[in-house]
Amino acid sequence: MARDREPPVNLLLYRLFKFSVVAPMLRLYFRGRIQGRERIPMRGKLIVVANHASDFDPPLLSCAIGRPVSYMAKEELFRVPVLRQAIQLYGAYPVKRGSADRSAIREALKQLDQGWAVGIFLQGTRTGDGRIPSPKIGAALIAAKAQAPLLPVSLWGTHRILTPGSVWPRPIPLTIRIGEPIPPPVSGDRQQLEAVTAQCAQMIHELHNQGR
Repeated sequence: MARDREPPVNLLLYRLFKFSVVAPMLRLYFRGRIQGRERIPMRGKLIVVANHASDFDPPLLSCAIGRPVSYMAKEELFRVPVLRQAIQLYGAYPVKRGSADRSAIREALKQLDQGWAVGIFLQGTRTGDGRIPSPKIGAALIAAKAQAPLLPVSLWGTHRILTPGSVWPRPIPLTIRIGEPIPPPVSGDRQQLEAVTAQCAQMIHELHNQGR
């Protein structure tokens, strides 16, 4: 039976980390703005889709959403003692190299059944300007299989936090905008998956174009 919220211990650890580290950094150091919080479903299955330009994006995105968001992580990280337990408690799940699509889908569905929101960056990797030139259909496919809504989010300004050669994050003003949830595709038909993926990318770009 699927849960509608994350396990209590993970929720507690998420809140501790959020309020002691991430939220103060977002609010004070980055002078962050969060818009559209009223659109976030706080219970039930949810896939958060966003643009991606910085290693800071996952914790900032989770902080803005207000509930723990689970992300995929390289399998190698789960072989490191202590780190493995830490990232698992915060919802990370392993993905094998060379079979990322299959393992990511299987693990993401498991996380959704356990009550987590699942975070997916539509481009699949970081881009230099925070845009999404080639969105991948994986998020839409998972949404179709789980019948979970997709929540589009724009992370504006994170591409400037670290510049080439810098070792310390710059205090760049950030804005996180949350769009209206998008219903999942009714089936795994590729044409439907591509249409919903394009809709997500378009909404994220529209939010991103609003700037600061």
